[in-house]
Amino acid sequence: MHSKDFRLTACVIVLIVTTAVQAQDKPAPSVAPNISAPSWRPAAADPGAINLWLRELAPALTEWDLGVQFRARVEHAESLDAPGAEGIDAKHGPVDFRKNGGDANNDRVLFRELFHVGYSPVSWATFYVEGRDSSSIGDDRKPSPDADEFDLHQGYIRLGDPKLFPITAKVGRQELIYGDERLIGASDWTNQKRTFDAAKLRYETDDLWVDAFVARPVITWEDHFNESNDYDWLSGIYASSTTLIPVQESQLYLLSRNSSAGSPQFYGPSPDPQGASARDIYTIGTRFKSLPGKLAGWDYTTEAAGQFGDFKETAKPAPASVAGKRLSQLAYAAAVSGGYTWTQQVYTPRVALEYVYSSGDSDPTDGTHGTFDNLFPTNHRQYGIMDLFSWQNVQNLHISTSVRPSKVFTVAADYRLYWLADRHDSFYNNKGARRGGLAATNGLGYGINPDNGSFLGSEIDLVATYTFHRYASVQGGIGHYFVGNYVSASLAEVGGATDGNFIYAQLTLGF
Repeated sequence: MHSKDFRLTACVIVLIVTTAVQAQDKPAPSVAPNISAPSWRPAAADPGAINLWLRELAPALTEWDLGVQFRARVEHAESLDAPGAEGIDAKHGPVDFRKNGGDANNDRVLFRELFHVGYSPVSWATFYVEGRDSSSIGDDRKPSPDADEFDLHQGYIRLGDPKLFPITAKVGRQELIYGDERLIGASDWTNQKRTFDAAKLRYETDDLWVDAFVARPVITWEDHFNESNDYDWLSGIYASSTTLIPVQESQLYLLSRNSSAGSPQFYGPSPDPQGASARDIYTIGTRFKSLPGKLAGWDYTTEAAGQFGDFKETAKPAPASVAGKRLSQLAYAAAVSGGYTWTQQVYTPRVALEYVYSSGDSDPTDGTHGTFDNLFPTNHRQYGIMDLFSWQNVQNLHISTSVRPSKVFTVAADYRLYWLADRHDSFYNNKGARRGGLAATNGLGYGINPDNGSFLGSEIDLVATYTFHRYASVQGGIGHYFVGNYVSASLAEVGGATDGNFIYAQLTLGF
């Protein structure tokens, strides 16, 4: 997109937002958003404007659930996720932080619309269908990862009423969200969101709930009906209790990801693989999170997970001793955070500190794969608005602050520092892919460079959210990434490194 067109589009969106704000004389109170998840969702208990209007017209329409969400976002990215020059980057992904040889600026406008219809003739049966349309204007990436014409996002049947009987079932295309979404989430920030074709059973009482599910991830492909990957299966048992230890939510989970040889090329635009490589990885973990108000202004969250099984090495080039072979999976990850909120003070200030670790592979030739598998996460919530990292071979120290000048306005600032967990493994992007493959030759820049240091860099983010009506919000954010010695040394042979910038403005309407 030309800079003139970009400015024009941004001005139009600002004008729409300003007009809408001025039209609202009584903004509804809102709960402060999760500062690490700059996205907006209507409260689950709010039936929405369309449903309220319909039920006023005819009380019998309470059996129906109709809703629409519209989201528009303008993004400006500098030296981030930009396509490289011909011959440099055509087969090896983005050229983050490269000073030369890539498109330094990528301005784009993203639109996403969700439309759903639900019908509950009785308390124990619900039928739900949701469509999604995603589009992108001006994106330099070809094809754009944010574009997907109208498709089925969710379509499921839910049977059972926990008030009558503790077991319920949900079958069909659906979102799966667990914990802080470090391993399984809907990835709501993205223009497409994530969904699964799944069957889930839940046992639920006042003291706990336990889910047992089996699912296949849905692969998006523009201009085609999205299908789930027949060769990639995720199954698990996830349990949660708020009474086992009264001050916290206590969770335990066992997850299994089983992908066979047909997974990478199952579906999606050729020649880029859309599915995971072959693997049988089992993840066992725990998560503990303090309950609101139980510790005065204090709060904490801890999560730890270990993995075992096997993994087929398909990266190119790979050491001859392991190329194409099944390696033993042995990996682990952990996250610990704590914070304090001054609930009785003006602006409700909050500060928090978090440390995150995920293992890397210390020796690519020893027959053991030590890189943690991030599964199907919402990484945007965890690692900054610039979407540079996943829970793989990384250490992250995160300092966060926020204030609420009013019930409808929140400002949050975050500072994160990143290191490789193991210098003998790759620098992975937010989708879990190696940057530039295993080698740093032929102009690729990135690779396994144990002599380049472990400091990847730091990111500072500022995000402001204003909910001017319970059905509408605006949000803006700015982020800057300071490259570390690993990045600078890795890109020295291809012209050097440069810092990255990201700016966005977002409008969300939900009815």
